[in-house]
Amino acid sequence: MKRLLLLRHAKSAWPDRVEDHDRPLSDRGRRDAPHMGAYIAAAGLRPDFALVSSARRTQETWALVAPTLGEACPSLAVPSIYEAEPATILAAIQDAPEESGTLLVIGHNPGFEALAALLAPQGDHDALARMRMKYPTAGLAVIACNSPRWADVTPGAGRLEAFVTPKTLL
Repeated sequence: MKRLLLLRHAKSAWPDRVEDHDRPLSDRGRRDAPHMGAYIAAAGLRPDFALVSSARRTQETWALVAPTLGEACPSLAVPSIYEAEPATILAAIQDAPEESGTLLVIGHNPGFEALAALLAPQGDHDALARMRMKYPTAGLAVIACNSPRWADVTPGAGRLEAFVTPKTLL
């Protein structure tokens, strides 16, 4: 069974005259990202591989999460998941290295919220309710996929194990 971690990028800043793709993290985002990484490590969810949108805010989120995981985790910048539709994000997941048991994907809404709901319509009732209410920045969906291969992950084939946000860690 595979485990998928969908981490929305941490809170970003909105500087004047900066293209969306190049927006950096805000102070809050720089605080929240390492907390989420520490949670991932403490909960025993350490990923074997990470797919990260090419946007600056997702790359900065990964740069702050990665050191908290304890061991080095290989990653790949994936331009196609920048502000992508769920089907495009799912295609990137299906192309992930099969030797990876736990895959971390760092990207954006609304695609992440829609993909999480599509992949994991069942699971922890409280987590499902929180995720359906709002998928905030630095929100993390932990999905157990009923598939031995990433290439076989399909809509409805997962179960939401947890939905964690920076506020739930306080």
